Amino acid sequence: MGMTIAEKIVARAAKVDCVKAGDIHTVELDRLLSNDGTTHLTIDMYNNLKNPHIADVSKLVWIVDHNVPSDCPKTAASHKKMRDFAKANGITYYEGKGVCHQIMMENHVVPGELIFGADSHTCAYGALGAFGTGVGCTDYLYGMVTGHSWVLVPETIRFNLTGKLPEGSTARDLILTIIGRIGANGANYKAMEFVGEGMKTLNMSDRISICNLCVEAGAKTALMEVDDIAMDYLKEHGREPKACFKSDEDAVFAAQYDVDLSEIVPIVAKPHFVDNVVPAKESLGVRIDEAFLGSCNNGRLEDLRLGASIIKGKKVAPHVRFLVVPASNAVYQAALEEGIIDTFMEAGAIVMNANCSVCWGSCQGVIGEGEVLISTGTRNFKGRAGHRDSFVYLGSAATVTASAIKGEICTADLL
Repeated sequence: MGMTIAEKIVARAAKVDCVKAGDIHTVELDRLLSNDGTTHLTIDMYNNLKNPHIADVSKLVWIVDHNVPSDCPKTAASHKKMRDFAKANGITYYEGKGVCHQIMMENHVVPGELIFGADSHTCAYGALGAFGTGVGCTDYLYGMVTGHSWVLVPETIRFNLTGKLPEGSTARDLILTIIGRIGANGANYKAMEFVGEGMKTLNMSDRISICNLCVEAGAKTALMEVDDIAMDYLKEHGREPKACFKSDEDAVFAAQYDVDLSEIVPIVAKPHFVDNVVPAKESLGVRIDEAFLGSCNNGRLEDLRLGASIIKGKKVAPHVRFLVVPASNAVYQAALEEGIIDTFMEAGAIVMNANCSVCWGSCQGVIGEGEVLISTGTRNFKGRAGHRDSFVYLGSAATVTASAIKGEICTADLL
């Protein structure tokens, strides 16, 4: 019996010839990511071990991105603990450089790897054919100390993409449509695999956006075949794959879906659930107080470029705060060189340093009671972006930018 991409990566990490869904295997981890959300807890547990030891420090990457710069003395102390530990132990460390998943994709991830990240959106690495999955800080600590962990091999749901996204629709609209179709629990502990001719029309930013959000359908991981587009990205960033896998013809899938990209329209996810999706035009006229363009899902250069093309020569609505937050310093620098940052600032947007910002609900841009945010962030549950009695709509870079200009939910074609 053949294997899926997910099964092949687990088999490689377990050093066995074959695995199947439902098996439990001990695996060697290729890389371990942690950020300032929980690393201070990991350090405390590590310091309480009888024989503290890091199995392979070269596999660890620590990134401060959730509250940057720190918002209070407690956060500052947490960052210092992380900073000092990383320095003392020779851990690869980033602070103020951008959002963890963007930095990982720019600098570290390669095809074929099994990566544990102490952040749920680690599944983004599937855009480069890597099995990335989020874990808690206790599982992270075990992997950090032993270099190993265990994996229950997930079943795979396959999505066969055909056609091409129409003008005005984005990969963000595509994945929100899929989540709406299968539900927020539709891929619980499963791998979501994307294949088909439609993949050739999606650039790396599109692919990262798709894989990143799969955890919002409950997925254990997300995966894509490594093709010329992925290999070109690797080459540009000076890296080589460890292994490139595709599913066998006789691989077993839990379910398969056909998705025609040409049918995708601009989408919003309404409060307070990510699968509460409707065509954006069904939410026209909803007054907003804030708009956010950024996050590990939609803060790349392509997203900023799209937003800038819409807002150029226009102004942010007087009552709206429009936060533009590049996903990394590399993205920020490229946007500066293209004049994109100038365009946003001339329009009245607030351009911020590269960090998670209001997607995480941190100090930068949280919304108050009764306020409405439209966001390219990853989640919209109650309190995600500030006050529990606020409202978060999720949309694409195009919809968010158009809404910031209009002052109410709007699609770019209606400006």
